[in-house]
Amino acid sequence: MNLSFRALILWLSCPALSFAQFTSLEEVLLRAEKNYQSIQKKTIKIQASQERLKLQKTYYLPEVTLAVQQSFGTINAQNGPMYNMGGSGISSTSMPLAEQNWNAAFGSLYLANVNWNVYTFGKLKTKENIEIADVELQKADLKQEVFQHQIKAAATYFNLLVSQRLENVQQENHKRSEVIYMIAQARANSGLIPEVDASLAKAEMSSAQTAIINANDHVLDYNQKLSDLLAENFSEYQLDHYFSKNAPVLMKETSFFDNHPTTLFVAQKINKSKQQENYLNTSSLPSLSLFGTFQGRGSGFDWNYVQDNAAYSPSYLKGIGIDRMNYIVGLNLSWNLTDFYRNSSRINEQKLITKTLDLDYQLLQQELHNQQNLSDLKYKNALSKVTESKIQLQAATDAFNQQKALYENGLTTIVDFTQALYLLNRAEINYEIAQNNSWQAVVLMAASKGDISMITKAIAH
Repeated sequence: MNLSFRALILWLSCPALSFAQFTSLEEVLLRAEKNYQSIQKKTIKIQASQERLKLQKTYYLPEVTLAVQQSFGTINAQNGPMYNMGGSGISSTSMPLAEQNWNAAFGSLYLANVNWNVYTFGKLKTKENIEIADVELQKADLKQEVFQHQIKAAATYFNLLVSQRLENVQQENHKRSEVIYMIAQARANSGLIPEVDASLAKAEMSSAQTAIINANDHVLDYNQKLSDLLAENFSEYQLDHYFSKNAPVLMKETSFFDNHPTTLFVAQKINKSKQQENYLNTSSLPSLSLFGTFQGRGSGFDWNYVQDNAAYSPSYLKGIGIDRMNYIVGLNLSWNLTDFYRNSSRINEQKLITKTLDLDYQLLQQELHNQQNLSDLKYKNALSKVTESKIQLQAATDAFNQQKALYENGLTTIVDFTQALYLLNRAEINYEIAQNNSWQAVVLMAASKGDISMITKAIAH
């Protein structure tokens, strides 16, 4: 039966629980992707990269500036040179006057300016390509973060499951040790065996109880780790024990290194580096701009103020009107020839960075190839161990039942009986570990092949 379908049936048939709730593997993978803060952070980084891309596209538009200025002051001017060092100077337009005066009137400036980079020889386009590459890089980073986190969550899921199963094994072992103690105590009270046999049986029962406590410590540890990976408050999870009773069934699939999330991430880093190379190659080229300015000016000083210093009006309305208008349009071609020399080192640096990323890509492919071969071999070994552990478990169960029957009839000693109990307990532990390791091997294969769905596909339907 499909895992998610069985989980749905259990969910519909039980009231909502916040404690010891049933949690399927598929649900864990979904919640891990949805809740984890690191994944949420990288999702926000994608949004930030998209905003930078939107900003870069606005540079194709012309720059339009509107300005309105209204001022009040004097216009005494003087022949002579002036250099403005580190601050704004006063721009008072007039012919030089014979002497200083303090006549003041209002003046105004109205300005509309357009500056449009009509052709940049590829600079804007290559810069836009960098931002596009950055968006794709952030998406690849998110994808690999989700994948790696889900692999961690799946591995922790199986670690918690095996710890729960081992706790159950110790509980069953404790029940068997109780049976031994009851038999030994009854026979000791009847004088059929020494009292020390009952004491040994009681000690064995106490040891079994300690084993339960130790196993529960591991359960609590993995509960906490799974809660952390799901970004949830500490909770005791009830997992799907299907994985403890069934071996994985894998379909033979061909994997490609290029589709691995980590490989895609490194490939996008290489792509962005190459786009930066292209941008640096164009940054030393010229830029062709179209510009246009329309200006209107008003002044409270009349045109003959130099000849007649009384030809001005301090009226505000007189000064803010438009008396003169000018316009200018043209093309501007600017080319910083020194950038040829400067950019050569930057371009060489970026090419070397790209080369190091290429080496990282090659190394990653080699590592993934080795990991895939290793995971395939470990999976085969894990299935072989499951087969062997079943044989050991059956043999230990038969031996325990035999020793129990013999002890109940007084045909064997308490030492032989407890030895059979110990062998059965060890065989059960080995079986649970081997069964869980077969699924852990599938997680390892999924990690090496870059396909988290391999785990759920291995569930027999």
